[in-house]
Amino acid sequence: MSARGVDVVVAGGRVVTPTEIVEASVAIKNGRIVALGDAGALPDAGRVIDATGKYVLPGLIDCHLHVGPEYDDWRTAPLAAARTGLTTLLPFVVYDEGESLPKAITRLREEAESLSVLDFGMHMILNHEPHILEGLTEAVGLGVTSFKLFMTYKKRPKRMVSDEFIAKTMERLAGLGALCQLHCENGDVLCYLEDRAIAAGHTAPTDFPPTCPDWTEEEAINRAILIGRMTNCPVYVVHLSTKLGLERIKRAQAEGQRVWTETCPQYLLLTDKEMERWGPFAKIGPPLRPAAGLDRDALWRGSEHGIIAAVASDHSPRVPAAKEPGRKNIFVDGQGRPIPFGAPSLETLVPLMWSEGVARRGLSPTWIARVLAENPARIFGLYPQKGAIRVGSDADLTLWDPEPEWTIDKSQHLGIAGFTPYEGWKVRGRPFMTLVRGQVVLNASGELEQKPGFGRYLPRTGPTPPRRA
Repeated sequence: MSARGVDVVVAGGRVVTPTEIVEASVAIKNGRIVALGDAGALPDAGRVIDATGKYVLPGLIDCHLHVGPEYDDWRTAPLAAARTGLTTLLPFVVYDEGESLPKAITRLREEAESLSVLDFGMHMILNHEPHILEGLTEAVGLGVTSFKLFMTYKKRPKRMVSDEFIAKTMERLAGLGALCQLHCENGDVLCYLEDRAIAAGHTAPTDFPPTCPDWTEEEAINRAILIGRMTNCPVYVVHLSTKLGLERIKRAQAEGQRVWTETCPQYLLLTDKEMERWGPFAKIGPPLRPAAGLDRDALWRGSEHGIIAAVASDHSPRVPAAKEPGRKNIFVDGQGRPIPFGAPSLETLVPLMWSEGVARRGLSPTWIARVLAENPARIFGLYPQKGAIRVGSDADLTLWDPEPEWTIDKSQHLGIAGFTPYEGWKVRGRPFMTLVRGQVVLNASGELEQKPGFGRYLPRTGPTPPRRA
């Protein structure tokens, strides 16, 4: 290191990677990590951040949330996320009717660059429109390398795709070195069960989960895996919710296939009993699983052992007025329109995973670094720029204080949902400070030092296999 010194040294903390925790300081210059080591051996710094008693994690990533007109927007979601210890967002976005993928990506990038306080990439949702595939090559050239298909939601126009469309999409993505993400539920069966429930008058909120049995997730996962094998396309199963689905993914991984998955706090912590408390506000897809079932414990173990590579929020908030009609009919409103799926999760993702995973279940902080930093960066083509504490990486750091105890309350949140399913949940640990590209975003007083527009677009490459436990 030259005698001119560095910009920042984060000193005295415990640096956490997916494999180890070490007492070390981190030196930063021009937005990147330039050295790791004993503070006394590092160059003089313009600013020294005292991280004594704190864990120094790679900047944390939420790799599954929804941003857009019917959700939190590009200003609100990043501001909300930044206050919780997140430093990078990878939301799902959609193109407008008649808009090509390249035009949508350019439009959304410009919008987000003007509004986001955090660095960001994008996953693109593809509807059942064969012409949209014509823009895939250019989209990948613009740095969007992950594309999502829905195997359900038959009552939403063009949303549910056919197996033929999945095969054609995967074939193209395989040739481009890109990744296919899938919402795996058998939409034909779910539609049949929903219509049967409506015909029988079984339309209370508690009647919703039984119309989405666990085997319909496993069946769709099986199809996605087999089509991925046929086309040699990497497969990413979003929001895994069942033990059955986990076992099928485990088998595919054991056979050497590039099949990866994530789960979410709601599937690790909540059950179908929430339908009694929250009614339509707890309607999510896939549904919350039975309280007496084996799914939650299986998902925790799958995540601990690395079968499940990442944990993400699937933040999809809705304004209360959109959800309220579901109290009378959980499936459709008075005009026959589907009651929307989705619930807020962005602002509770990191606190809950630390509190429930590390503080309560005894998982190592290295687990957090794996499922919320390195693996999302690997799978979604950002590693080692993001998700790593190593020389040359962006100086994105989440400094975590493991000691504070507090209670989740909706009044703390910025999003449009107006509620949280974790209301009154007692948690331990909170972010002390975050840095993005060497600049403090969240400071020790809990305030944001950067403004909307600070965030940068992250063009991404193809996937790198995630790190196992």
